[in-house]
Amino acid sequence: MTSENVLQHQKCRGMRDLLPSDMVRFRRVETAFREGCVAYGYEEVKPPTIEYLSLFTALGTLTPGMVGRVYSFLDWDGWSGERVVLRPDSTIPVARLYVENLSPRAPVRLSYVTNSFVFEQTGEKPRERWQCGAEFIGGASVVTEVEILQLARDVISRLGFDGANLQMCHAGLLKALIEELELPADEREVLVETVLDGDWKDLFARVRSVGDRKRYLLPLIEVQGRSAGYLENIRSLSSDSGESFKKALDQFIEVATLLDELELKYEIDITAVRTFEYYTGICFQFLSPTGEKIGGGGRYDDLIPQMGGPDLSACGFALYVDQLMGMIKEQAAVGRFVAVVCDESSPQVVRRTLEVAGAIRTVGGAAAVGICRGPEFTEMYRWVVRILPEDLERVEVLDTETNERTVCSIADAVGRLMS
Repeated sequence: MTSENVLQHQKCRGMRDLLPSDMVRFRRVETAFREGCVAYGYEEVKPPTIEYLSLFTALGTLTPGMVGRVYSFLDWDGWSGERVVLRPDSTIPVARLYVENLSPRAPVRLSYVTNSFVFEQTGEKPRERWQCGAEFIGGASVVTEVEILQLARDVISRLGFDGANLQMCHAGLLKALIEELELPADEREVLVETVLDGDWKDLFARVRSVGDRKRYLLPLIEVQGRSAGYLENIRSLSSDSGESFKKALDQFIEVATLLDELELKYEIDITAVRTFEYYTGICFQFLSPTGEKIGGGGRYDDLIPQMGGPDLSACGFALYVDQLMGMIKEQAAVGRFVAVVCDESSPQVVRRTLEVAGAIRTVGGAAAVGICRGPEFTEMYRWVVRILPEDLERVEVLDTETNERTVCSIADAVGRLMS
């Protein structure tokens, strides 16, 4: 067969193959997340990969810029031709899942491990993104936000990443700040959209143009605080602000004060709001020591009622599995896994090899079987057990960390490996 006749298959641009070493990291993140969720009383759910596009557009939860970045196609089931999407977000599908299946039960704590899909023009950045997320629906204000932040921080700590930086903002306060600019409705709408798409230049320019007339606005966007005292200083300057601004600022101060009392460190940055506009209250993101975003979330009080569910507030977060995997150091893919090998393929030796591997598994161990052909077993496994052809009741045990070799009975070998 000529090279011209060989089909050249490659993965789709922006997609990623998860290799065995990647899956070790993936499962480590997943395990830390699930253990944290169990400790906090969260129940696991799994929404479908495909949702109706209208679930996102009818609620105004996708900015115009994001609508063009979803993977959508026509669903011809029943010849309706309704457009569906590969979910670009996980919070909205989980909220729908709650309304459709669990409402009006409250409070409800839900967790999930899912992927989401967002089109990226160059294909050089991921188009499929894995998330571990949790949603607290119907919980009491302030307590809900703090618990969600504690859970997210707990999961990150379980992974050994204690240097992660928590940044907080308040979507309601940001929207109230824009209202304080007293812009015409059309200009205000455009400004909100540009901010949600990550462009802050216009907002900064308009706030600076207000000057001393509303002197509480500029420090809110230019100064980063690290305690509730920072927000209280803003409040002391904003006696002439509107009620929406005062209410949102008071809510922010409540949460920040409780976090201070719990000694949970954070940084206040009003510009940390991004992308989806369904958030109504506290928003936050976690950054790695190098500044990479590894998670985020916030409060969304209007989403569930807009879906036809009860009038319940909710708060949630997602941790980004791909980024967390990249922070986990290289490690052996199989840990204390045992390789049981033999130097020849005679029926008696092969049978004994399989029996020894089975004995290890029976007592709770993990063992792989192979005919020894080279050094790969010493590179991949913590222990290598070699069957001795001259005495099928005895084995040689190699500790690959110390390079120590021991000849002993099969029973003694199994006991040592499982100790």
